[in-house]
Amino acid sequence: MHFPSGQWVGFYTYPNRSERFLMDLVLQFRDGIVTGEGWDGIGLFDIDGHYSNADLQCSWKKMYYRKHTVLYAGHRDKNGIWGTWTISPVKGGFHIWPIGEGAAQEKIREEAKEQHPANPVLAGPLGDSKTAVHRQRESLRGVGMPAAPMAV
Repeated sequence: MHFPSGQWVGFYTYPNRSERFLMDLVLQFRDGIVTGEGWDGIGLFDIDGHYSNADLQCSWKKMYYRKHTVLYAGHRDKNGIWGTWTISPVKGGFHIWPIGEGAAQEKIREEAKEQHPANPVLAGPLGDSKTAVHRQRESLRGVGMPAAPMAV
């Protein structure tokens, strides 16, 4: 089991709610450091954290552009990374997986479309997260907001 760099998809949940809120990510795992970027219904975000191949644990900060930061902690298994997010004192759950490892990803997207038909995360094709991130950053530039630096 390892942490592959590339495109990841998944969802997060809120306490006492059944809805799944989609997120698309592009993650880079290297030498115990995880960095990346992504997009969800709240907006664009950057990722900065750590992971361990020895115990399969990971944690990171999900920093929304010009908004709040969310702390994530999880564990890698054959189905991806499962864990909790925290904006003290609130905690919720999450599950993400690399593109190609999640057989249920289309089902989750269909459920989310039914629950949240206007969710902008669903606008692009599956696996197009980096393109979607670039597209959203370009649109922000058009309204006078500078682009956030892209993770490499």
